[in-house]
Amino acid sequence: MLLIDKIYASIQKSLLNEDLWAGIGLGLLRIILIVVISALIIRIGNGVIAKVLSLRGKSPLRISERRENTLAKLLSNVLTYVVYFAALLMILETMSLDVKALLAGAGIVGLAVGFGAQNLVRDIITGFFIIFEDQFSVGDFIRVGAFEGTVEEIGLRTTKIKSWTGELHILPNGSIVEVTNFSIHNSTAVVDINVAYESDIQHVEEVIRDLLRVLPAKYEDMAAVPELLGVQNFGPSEIILRVVCETAPMQHFYVSRMIRKEIKLAMDEHGIDIPFPRIVMYNRDAKEPSLGKGEKNGG
Repeated sequence: MLLIDKIYASIQKSLLNEDLWAGIGLGLLRIILIVVISALIIRIGNGVIAKVLSLRGKSPLRISERRENTLAKLLSNVLTYVVYFAALLMILETMSLDVKALLAGAGIVGLAVGFGAQNLVRDIITGFFIIFEDQFSVGDFIRVGAFEGTVEEIGLRTTKIKSWTGELHILPNGSIVEVTNFSIHNSTAVVDINVAYESDIQHVEEVIRDLLRVLPAKYEDMAAVPELLGVQNFGPSEIILRVVCETAPMQHFYVSRMIRKEIKLAMDEHGIDIPFPRIVMYNRDAKEPSLGKGEKNGG
């Protein structure tokens, strides 16, 4: 009982120690200040990065908007990692932990772990070359293996690709071997128009060509006047005409839809029919017409 009483008295004395609680309160206050100041530094740093890149965009040595967005994301990530790492060290120091000994131990452990972290090193090196060579940038529409979509973010270790249906694919940079970038050069819209066999093809082509000449003034995503190539094929009940148009990168889907709409309106205005599917009925029970004697013999 005496031992328990002594332990209880010691704990009570420690809990009622004003210096202890003052030190804990001061430590918590320092930690809160470190977190708040770190968040402010990151916010101000992101603003400075955006301002510097926007000023550089107006200078004679300007960079493209694609590359500007990529660098902004990358520098923001690097700034966040550095500030949070420094804040963590300061918090550990506030908790009376020997930061120098931790760093020394972490260096030795890091050297040992480094031999097994070859994939991480490969991801970082590949990410550096992706940005340095400008293989693709934030906002580009790319295809990497089975994944296709818009680049949301390029980091030192991973790249995030958002598909058009909303899925976000996170790929290690080291796994990116082949990339197809659809956003660097202009795209091409290809539109096939079906016309009935009874239609006057020359008249239909004149109507379509007259329409195509005025479309670039209406749709700014058209990089050139659409071109009517002519008759592409003969279908079961229709003649197929093909129209091609050079568009801004990745705008060929939108332009194709607008061309189809405009051509449909123009054909309705000029009374040009779009063919409907036709079915020929054959009655096998019906008697075949009799052939003449000379016809049977091939005469």
